[in-house]
Amino acid sequence: MQPLAYGLNMRIRPANLTFLLCSLLASLLAFAARPETAEKHEAATCIVPAKPGGGMDLTCKLAQQAQQTSTSQPMQINYLPGGVGAIAWTTIITQRKAEGNTLVAYSGGSLLNLAEGKFGKSDASHVRWVAAIGTDYGMIAVRKDSPYKNLRELMEAIKSKPANIAIGAGGTVGSQDWLKMAQIGKQIGIDSKSMRLVAFEGGGESFTALLADHVQAVSGDASEASLHARDDKIRVLAVLSDARLPGPLANVPTAREQGFDVTWPIIRGVYMGPQVSDRDYQKWVEHFQQAMNTPAFDEQRKIHGLFPFAMTGKELTDYIQKAVNNYRLQAKEFGMVR
Repeated sequence: MQPLAYGLNMRIRPANLTFLLCSLLASLLAFAARPETAEKHEAATCIVPAKPGGGMDLTCKLAQQAQQTSTSQPMQINYLPGGVGAIAWTTIITQRKAEGNTLVAYSGGSLLNLAEGKFGKSDASHVRWVAAIGTDYGMIAVRKDSPYKNLRELMEAIKSKPANIAIGAGGTVGSQDWLKMAQIGKQIGIDSKSMRLVAFEGGGESFTALLADHVQAVSGDASEASLHARDDKIRVLAVLSDARLPGPLANVPTAREQGFDVTWPIIRGVYMGPQVSDRDYQKWVEHFQQAMNTPAFDEQRKIHGLFPFAMTGKELTDYIQKAVNNYRLQAKEFGMVR
């Protein structure tokens, strides 16, 4: 079982206003996001709670391919960004809570947001957790032509002139991408409040901004970075794993190798609405159990830059509850729970 990483935060906005805005937007977008066959529940749908191109997108694409290998029934992918996952969460628990063929992608960042109160007064019991289909790891990257050759050079530059280096992240202060940088920075005396964070709706936007030189670094996920590393347009300075990762980032040193004792594993999977019938819920649990036992799924997981982690149903639900509780305990120590 992969270890859990629990982050710390400094300041976050009032929850009530944020969640209210997300709820209003969710109500407006709910029907626009529905597939045409939603009422008949003929087509399966995986909702990406972010814009295209990031880790949530990869999760739904992997779920889609798992569906294609086990049945002829198609799976649609819909995008419902907003509130760093809050719009999609609110939509599912209020507007689409009983849809038996609608899945929503989640990550460890979703659990952190839930623990910090960024999804309003919701808790982990307000949805049905179907499957964890892989794990990812945090990473820090710059453009290929960046002057920073390793993680320490980048962090020393941020320490010296924090205003000169914009850091792209999926989410605002308190998000997991921000926490990765905050934890690394703390180890060389950087005040997390001084870091220049630029918030985006997911890793896809962060890398687009990096390639356009709108930001000078990205705190994101290894799966996202692997896609861009193949094009040789970025330089990944460090992966936040216990050991070096196989695949396209095999030559990238860990943060620990460079003197920063920070790791950040990221569970990825899908959940469903709270009123989905036991029959429909169990159907998807069994679907993922069977799919994840096949060599074809292992291969697709590798292609999508994820690493083995398989858990479903009640076991997953218990695991997630513990993870959220641990995130909350860590955040409370620094007054980060809304």
